[in-house]
Amino acid sequence: MLYHLLYHLRDIFFGFNIFRYITFRAAMAAFTAFVISLIFYPFLIRKLKNAEIGENIRKEESEDLYNLHQDKQGTPTMGGILILLAILISTFLWADITNFYVVISIFVLLWLGVTGFLDDYIKQVKGRSKGISARTKLFSQVSLGLLVGIYLFLNPEFSTQLEIPFLKQMQFNLGIFYILLIVLVLCGTSNAVNLTDGLDGLAIGIVIMVALSFSVLSYITGHIKFSQYLFIPYLEGSGELSIFCASIFGAGLGFLWFNCYPASIFMGDVGSLPLGGALGMVAILIKKELLLVIVGGIFVVEAISVILQVGSYRMRKKRIFKIAPLHHHLQFLGWPESKVIVRFWIIAALLAILTVITLKIR
Repeated sequence: MLYHLLYHLRDIFFGFNIFRYITFRAAMAAFTAFVISLIFYPFLIRKLKNAEIGENIRKEESEDLYNLHQDKQGTPTMGGILILLAILISTFLWADITNFYVVISIFVLLWLGVTGFLDDYIKQVKGRSKGISARTKLFSQVSLGLLVGIYLFLNPEFSTQLEIPFLKQMQFNLGIFYILLIVLVLCGTSNAVNLTDGLDGLAIGIVIMVALSFSVLSYITGHIKFSQYLFIPYLEGSGELSIFCASIFGAGLGFLWFNCYPASIFMGDVGSLPLGGALGMVAILIKKELLLVIVGGIFVVEAISVILQVGSYRMRKKRIFKIAPLHHHLQFLGWPESKVIVRFWIIAALLAILTVITLKIR
């Protein structure tokens, strides 16, 4: 909004020309989202406590896990609501809100945000411990993927090419099967972040690093000179996504201020589902779908640990891990919660650096 209001006044005062630069607006978007979070989270935490909307640690699922996490019982949840508001406000203020890439990303964020909110609302307010059914949640995610996939497939300006990391100009045209890829990416990323959100600050810390990486990648992809130099497809206008990702980065930092160990608030599904889906959507839009496996390596491993555990138990009646996801397995091995969190952050930071390096290793 500020971009549309103030940039056009540059002929009156040259200082407004600064709104032309994506780097400036991205930095301001991150700062805005962080400040919004810092100011309003204490108020939200008090309101959630008064409404008795808190984490419910169920003993029947795992008595050992309950013993590890019983101190988290009653901690306010659904803090993802403010994450989404901070992202939306800062994006609307600093990005070009008519930009094709920004509009689609916001649409995905809101769709999954509503899905997550309904799940949390049913659990917290209606008293149904498991929220909406897994089938309903998956139906929402698949429907979103199909809707976005068909729209992009029918858009003549959007390519269905799949770029291969580390290889210059190595691409495969998936054609109509690109729709299936979009469904898989959106379902996979939203659920992977949701599965990782089990320890204080774990998921949001990794989201922050992924968002920062994609902010850099979006800027390079939308910069004709940088993209040509690095032999990656130039996508006009995609640089605005760096502002959207910077908003996620800033909002994530603000939430982490209160979610770090020991957490004062949890994000809930209203935060984890849309954050994962939004990052997956950005990867699709800037044609870096396969890089998700690297930059989101922790999310991938966490999701695979659950898949392997469920598959092994159903087929062999044996468990591979003491408990899934992986972060809880490590706790059962005796790792303190803070050690699991920080070590996962360290790995995520290294993977984020590696992801940016892949642009040069081609």
